[in-house]
Amino acid sequence: MDHLAEVVARVDESIVKNVIPQMNTLLCELSEDKALSREDRYAQQQRLRVAVFKHSTEKEELAEQRRRWLTQGGIIT
Repeated sequence: MDHLAEVVARVDESIVKNVIPQMNTLLCELSEDKALSREDRYAQQQRLRVAVFKHSTEKEELAEQRRRWLTQGGIIT
């Protein structure tokens, strides 16, 4: 397995786990990975950035949905 395939596999695994600190660590590691081309590095970092953004957006949406359910009709259920 070549280096790019290993990096793609690590990024895939990190995205599936959906653990932000792990994604951030991988982002930093990729920044210093000289074995990858600039384009390959950017592509994998962008995948991680999008996953982090989606995670935070989904978290906000779930919190808002929960708030609506809890305050529906003025009765906490």
